[in-house]
Amino acid sequence: MVSLAAAAAGLSACGQRGPLFLPTDPAAAQRATLPQLLTPGGPRPASETEAAPKPAAASSAPAPAPPTTGTQK
Repeated sequence: MVSLAAAAAGLSACGQRGPLFLPTDPAAAQRATLPQLLTPGGPRPASETEAAPKPAAASSAPAPAPPTTGTQK
């Protein structure tokens, strides 16, 4: 009986009416899609991948370690 009530509540569409549609207004183009929401570190839109930062120059690499003299203390 409880599962029947749960199924009826789940199928009631939560009060939403009318057909489903994909928004085409300019504001909708900036919204995240469902896969982007579900995988925060996942695929990015093309506009973000094109503006990726360039790798650091070799001059920003860490300095080499000084040579050891062979004697341990």
